Amino acid sequence: MADSTKNDRVGAVETRGIEPVPDSERHGHASQMFWTWFAANISILGLPLGATLVAFRGLNIWQAVIVAVVGSVGSFALVGALSLAGKKGGAPALTLSRAVFGQRGNHGPTLISWLSRIGWETITTTTAAYALLALLNTLFGFGRGTVLTLICLLVFIACTLLISGLGHATIMWINKWATVAFGILNLVVMGFLVATVDWTKVLDAPAGPLSGVIAGIGFIAAGTGIGWANAGADYARYLPRSIPGGRLVQASAFGAGIPLVLMISLGSLLTAGDSSLATSSDPVSAINAMLPSWMAVPYLIAAFGGLLMSNHLSTYSAGLTMITLGLRVPRAWAVCVDVALMFLGGVYFMLIAGDFYGPFSTFLTLLAVPISAWIGVIVVDMVRGRSYDPEGVMDTGRTSRYWYTGGFHLPAVAAWVVAIVVGLLFTTASTSADDVWFKGPLAGSWLGANGLGWLVAIVVGGALYALLGRRTKVTLDSPDTGSAALEEATR
Repeated sequence: MADSTKNDRVGAVETRGIEPVPDSERHGHASQMFWTWFAANISILGLPLGATLVAFRGLNIWQAVIVAVVGSVGSFALVGALSLAGKKGGAPALTLSRAVFGQRGNHGPTLISWLSRIGWETITTTTAAYALLALLNTLFGFGRGTVLTLICLLVFIACTLLISGLGHATIMWINKWATVAFGILNLVVMGFLVATVDWTKVLDAPAGPLSGVIAGIGFIAAGTGIGWANAGADYARYLPRSIPGGRLVQASAFGAGIPLVLMISLGSLLTAGDSSLATSSDPVSAINAMLPSWMAVPYLIAAFGGLLMSNHLSTYSAGLTMITLGLRVPRAWAVCVDVALMFLGGVYFMLIAGDFYGPFSTFLTLLAVPISAWIGVIVVDMVRGRSYDPEGVMDTGRTSRYWYTGGFHLPAVAAWVVAIVVGLLFTTASTSADDVWFKGPLAGSWLGANGLGWLVAIVVGGALYALLGRRTKVTLDSPDTGSAALEEATR
C-alpha cells in the first residue's frame, strides 16, 4: 500500500504513467465516476450547444429538452461502459487499445484521440479566457487588448497545469468539492438567466421536424459523450475490479447527464426568446449581457471555475495519450507539453480566428467520425471478453504478444479505417453554408442530412470487426467469455 500512497495521494505528484495499476493499489468507489463526469460538464459550454438546437435545428424548447436527455445521458452511458476496460486492465484507454489494434496499429486511433483532446482544451481555454477578461473589465474597467488576452490565457493554463500536473488523486478530490461549490453558484446564475426569458416567444415557438430532433441528438451526443468516450478508462483504472460495471455506467450517465441537461435546456430556452447567444463570437459576454450588472462577478467566477473543471480532466488524459504515442517523459512533463500547445491554440482562437462557433462545430463533426469508428471496434472487442496482459500492453517491441502482424492487428485496423471512410461519406463539415470544408458524396442522404455519419462509423466499425476479427486469447488469470463480459457490464 505504500506504493499506492505514493502514486495516488492528494496534493502529491502522481508518479504513475500509463503502466497498469496492480490490484494491490486499487481503491475508490463507483461514485468517483459520478463526480468526474459532473465536473467535466458543469461548464457553460452546454449553453451554446443548447442554443444551436433552437437557432440552427429549429426545435422548440420541449424537443430540445428531449434531445438533451437522450443525447447526453445516452452518450455518457456509453462512456461508462467503455470505462470498464480501465477497471479491468488498470491502464488508460488508449494504452489498452494496443491490445486491440496492435502496437503500431494503435498509433492512428491514439493520434486522433490526442487531437480531439487538444481541440477541446483549446475551446475550453478560449472560453475561460473570455470569462476572465470580462471579469477584469467588470471589476477594474480593463479593456481587452493583446497583452491582457495573453495574460488571461496564461492564468487559466497555469491553474489547469497545477491540477492536472498533480494527477489522479488530486483531480478526484477537487472534482467532488469544487463541483459542489461551482454547481451551487451555477444554479444561482441559472435562476437569474431564466428570469430574462421571453416566455411568450418560447411557448409560441412551433415544433421542429423529426429530422431536426434526430440531428440534434446526434449533434449533442457527438459534442458531449462521444468526445469523452476515449478517456473513460483513464479515470476508472484505479478502481477495484470488484465494483459492479453497471454502477460505473449509471454513475457516468447521471453524473454527466444532470449538468448537461440543465445547461443545454437553458441554452435552448434563452435562444428561443433571443437568438443572440447562438450567433455571438463571444458566448461569455453574450450570457453576461443577459444578467443584472451585480450578478456579473459571481457568473464569471462560475464560468471560469466550471471550465477549469472540464479542462484539467482533458489535459490529464491528453498527457497519458501523448505518452502512449511514444513521448518518453514523466506524466507531469507530458502535461506541460500539452498546455504549451493549448496556449498556442488559444492564441489562434482569440487573436487570429474571427469565428468561434464555426470552427467549434466543424471540429466536432470531423473528429467524431474516427473516434466513433474506434468505439465500434472497442465495443465488439470488449463484448468478446478481452483480457489484458500488463506486460504485453507496455512492451512496444516485437516481443509483445500484441505485436500481431508487423505491429498491426489487421482485422481491427482494417475495420477502423473502412468505418472512417464510410462515416465520412455521410458527413458534412462546414463553418457556414458558404464555407464547406468537407462534404461526403452521401451527405445529402437521410443519414447524412441528419448528422449521423458518426453513428454510421460506430456500426460499420463494430460490424466489420465482428466479421473480420478473431479473438486473440490473452490469459491473465483465466480468459473471460463474452457472456461474462456482458454480465459484468450490466449487473
